[in-house]
Amino acid sequence: MTDDVIPRGTSVTRDDGTRVLHWEVPLPHPVVRVWHAVATPEGLPSWLCAAEVLEPRVGGAVVLRWLNADADGRHTLAAGHVTAWDTERVAEYTVTVHGRIRFHLEAHRGDGTVLRFTNELRCDDEVRLDCLAGWHDHLALLAAALDGSPVTDWSSWTPDRWQRLRDDYAAA
Repeated sequence: MTDDVIPRGTSVTRDDGTRVLHWEVPLPHPVVRVWHAVATPEGLPSWLCAAEVLEPRVGGAVVLRWLNADADGRHTLAAGHVTAWDTERVAEYTVTVHGRIRFHLEAHRGDGTVLRFTNELRCDDEVRLDCLAGWHDHLALLAAALDGSPVTDWSSWTPDRWQRLRDDYAAA
């Protein structure tokens, strides 16, 4: 399955066992709008998670609660610190569960933005596939939110699309 909106993510394993997942996503929206979606407590819930705490500075605390639940109804909670912050360019958090997550934005073709998203974590191959599918799914939700269709009812989220994406990444 190829996603029409989100290019396929890549994955490499470093010598120390760290998995590095990466996407380069062109978005037809200005940097300021994408920044609001990826780096503010007001923007994050429309596609990813609730920022229960987000201190926008290096060393600031961050607590992210995913709004889509797993099969048992649990929501992922990831707490940690802001490890890089350059307003309208880089938001990076190092948190439990997901390791280092980085949003790097660059202006592209007039009013567009290229989002370079990276997730670095220590995990086995099964978790790597879970994360490839999960981030891909959430990045598609980001694109939809920026296009005017934010997620407003997370209770309607199901793992069906995630499973299809996971199967596709596993088959590659």
